[in-house]
Amino acid sequence: MNNSKAASFTEFEIVGFLGLQEYKTPLFLGFLILFLITLTANLLILFFVAVDHRLHTPMYFFLWNLSLLDLLMTTAIIPKLLAVLLEINKKISFGGCFFQMYFIIAVGGSELFLVAAMAYDRYVAIVKPLQYNVIIDMKVCLSIAATVWIVGFLLPLVSITWASYLPFCGSNKILHCFCDYSAVVALTCTDVTLHANLAFSLAMLVIFIPFLFVLWSYYRIIISVVRLKTTASRTKAFSMCSSHLLVVLLYYLSTALFYIIFRTESISYEERIFIGGLNYFFTPMVNPLIYTLRNEKMKEAAKKYLNVYTLFQYGLQSSG
Repeated sequence: MNNSKAASFTEFEIVGFLGLQEYKTPLFLGFLILFLITLTANLLILFFVAVDHRLHTPMYFFLWNLSLLDLLMTTAIIPKLLAVLLEINKKISFGGCFFQMYFIIAVGGSELFLVAAMAYDRYVAIVKPLQYNVIIDMKVCLSIAATVWIVGFLLPLVSITWASYLPFCGSNKILHCFCDYSAVVALTCTDVTLHANLAFSLAMLVIFIPFLFVLWSYYRIIISVVRLKTTASRTKAFSMCSSHLLVVLLYYLSTALFYIIFRTESISYEERIFIGGLNYFFTPMVNPLIYTLRNEKMKEAAKKYLNVYTLFQYGLQSSG
């Protein structure tokens, strides 16, 4: 993706939160804590789902993939941001910047497709419970997951590669906390209308196709649940998809808030960047908390394996 001939420089400088420099220490500590919580929570989910046979079901398989994507999103942004906040290293190579940009967009797109796949899983579980094990077997799960990852990582490839060949002959300072597409393309010295239109079209494709599929899935789920005869049956059915529904709302509400804020003139540029950055950091931290706090099997796995670890540590200390 690197095209040094097209650029008059070989690296960018990530400015970060320019108007919040006086708060760089609390910002650093805040993002460090957020990073550690996100890292720990998602690694625990990856561990629990891998080792607990009770969690070897399609729903938890998709959750495992979601946690992995959340982990990748966080590690792609925050470590570099921490270095920028400490002013250790604000520089990023031309190729490194476009790779980060591509990776963030690809992971974000994959997450939206995966959320739609999880909606389909909940749809089959509630609307067609007797056929669930036939329709959603492990072979189907692997095919869906592979499609999600492949499509998510292929879609932005053309637009990002094309953008990397733009002539960058102005400032190399990226007015953002990472290599954001719009912030980087704004540094070019040529007309980028075609690039902007292509990027916008792909964004709408990645956002609205999964969203419409999620809406369709939950429409069918609601119709099916309403037809259930007893209140207990309805409560059980809704509880089966409540965690996923919260995650869906979190993804799309945060995305909608992000676009609204960027078009609100009363909010300063620095505040827009800060809130826009949180859109990428907050969701990966909250997702595992939603699934662990609202899911009995995850709670049981946490109690089982964390207690075993605690007892093991206690035994080592006693023997010492």
